[in-house]
Amino acid sequence: MKISIASDHAGYELRQIVIGHLKDLDYEVIDGGALSSSEPYSYVEAGKKVCKDILDGEANKGIAICGTGIGISMVCNKHKGIRCALCNNEYMARMCRQHNDANVLSFGARVVGQALALAMVDAFLDEDFTGGRHAVRVGDIGVLEQENFK
Repeated sequence: MKISIASDHAGYELRQIVIGHLKDLDYEVIDGGALSSSEPYSYVEAGKKVCKDILDGEANKGIAICGTGIGISMVCNKHKGIRCALCNNEYMARMCRQHNDANVLSFGARVVGQALALAMVDAFLDEDFTGGRHAVRVGDIGVLEQENFK
């Protein structure tokens, strides 16, 4: 599986840790975003990068990190076909896959610690969409996208 990951400068250091973790688990990683934690880099550009990789078929899933996770998740959810979940715990990361078929996980480097971030990444990547009654709701999201993303 190929994972696209990008961050702004606030998420740079945690992104490096997550990338190492993903590579240790034999995921292929597309790295994008800030080149350091000291040079400002927009979460808008980082979010766009993750979404483009997924929508172009270059990546299967994405991880988007900024200071709080709020801004970058908003950017990601402005893309038709992206279901980005801003998560603050492992349960949310697990449920966003099972119930919402999220294809991007977002979190804040200033909000969650390293161990929690890695646990959320693992939960997100380990879970499958359960379908069933949840497929109806995800389908409804698709209808809403058709109506609002013209």
